[in-house]
Amino acid sequence: MKSVKYLEELRAQSPAELNNQLVAAKKELFNLRFQNATNQLENTARLKEVKKNIARIKTVIAEKAE
Repeated sequence: MKSVKYLEELRAQSPAELNNQLVAAKKELFNLRFQNATNQLENTARLKEVKKNIARIKTVIAEKAE
């Protein structure tokens, strides 16, 4: 599965890299929301995918903090 491979990649990264990825994902989500509001977004499923990726990143950060 794609999400399992993505999680493995996330777990291999350092906390600093994870934070950088989290910031990038949040910026992407903001841009997608802006495009959706102005009816310029063609692939609306990308919104849900980015939200789930943000949750995955936050989960891995929490796991590493323990």
